[in-house]
Amino acid sequence: MKHGKKYNAAVKKYDQKKMYSITDAVGIVKDSATAKFSESVDIAVRLGVDPKKADQAVRGTVALPHGIGKQVRVLVMAKPPKDAEAKAAGADYAGLEEFVEKIKAGWSDIDVMIATPDVMVEVGKLGKILGPRGLMPNPKSGTVTVDVATAVKEVKAGKIEFRVDKAGVVHATVGKANFEKEKLADNINAFLNTVVKLKPSTAKGQYIKSIFISSTMGPGVQIDRAVVQSN
Repeated sequence: MKHGKKYNAAVKKYDQKKMYSITDAVGIVKDSATAKFSESVDIAVRLGVDPKKADQAVRGTVALPHGIGKQVRVLVMAKPPKDAEAKAAGADYAGLEEFVEKIKAGWSDIDVMIATPDVMVEVGKLGKILGPRGLMPNPKSGTVTVDVATAVKEVKAGKIEFRVDKAGVVHATVGKANFEKEKLADNINAFLNTVVKLKPSTAKGQYIKSIFISSTMGPGVQIDRAVVQSN
């Protein structure tokens, strides 16, 4: 894969084979973010698990202390009066039948979907559409709940959901490149600590295999696994 001049210049500024502290890695990523738009900072953690086994499918949520630096668009699937509660709490959209039809028609202008338990039969019928987009509400992530107001406020404040993919990697956005270094480090620490707490009891050997962070257009920088108690 060919990269641009800015990418290649960024790669020359650090040792790609070296593992850095979180603070140093964040500094490199911030220096590498030279795009004209506000680049996101993403993290990829390769885990020593077998995602094919249900008891090793690492999945969870974490409230990032400084949010991710973007406006999260939230849809709450609920009947009255819960739809009104959701709107009052800051949901961008709330309702049921109207949005079932819009989603079937291809509408996807949302980042998170929350639903009350009583409408999950209807929402479940959209599984083939919502599943691949990572939008299907789930009780384990707090997105199936009767307390829609709290759920909306948490998501808006920086709560994110993550799950291990087929390759055993957990991906997430942990902020923007224009965040202060300390705020990015706080978010990364919060994310890593949560992933570590979710280590399956059946997972053997080294749990955290590698940790990389990068900006949207920049190269990946490896973080030293020693920053987390992974074994």
